[in-house]
Amino acid sequence: MSDTRLQDHLTDPFAKAYPETREFWEAAERDELLLKSCEDCHQPHWYPRVVCPHCGSPATIWVKASGRGTVYSYSRVERADPPYTLAYVRLEEGPTLITNIIDSDWPSVRIDASVQAVFRRTQEGRKMPFFKVVDRAD
Repeated sequence: MSDTRLQDHLTDPFAKAYPETREFWEAAERDELLLKSCEDCHQPHWYPRVVCPHCGSPATIWVKASGRGTVYSYSRVERADPPYTLAYVRLEEGPTLITNIIDSDWPSVRIDASVQAVFRRTQEGRKMPFFKVVDRAD
């Protein structure tokens, strides 16, 4: 990552407000999804925390996630302009996160649909993960 891009990312108000998530945002700039995982109980968790929500250990580390998951639940917001799809995605690693489904035809979104993380830049400047529906063969 160029120094200019890293500097732009670090001035993003959201990323700047939570310095403990710096590694997450730096990985997002490389289109990589990171999760926090516990070194004691070895369980990943979402959202990133400095203390493991499973066992209370402060020994948490960043680990690279596959970016693959399945739709657990979703809702289409038709009254917005443009309409969008919010979803709970269960990652292969276990944690469930709330996200937007993008780059997918609305009828292809369904419970248990396979999804893959994709990264898009926000208006504030940082890249963040979204998900798109993929075929199982992808």
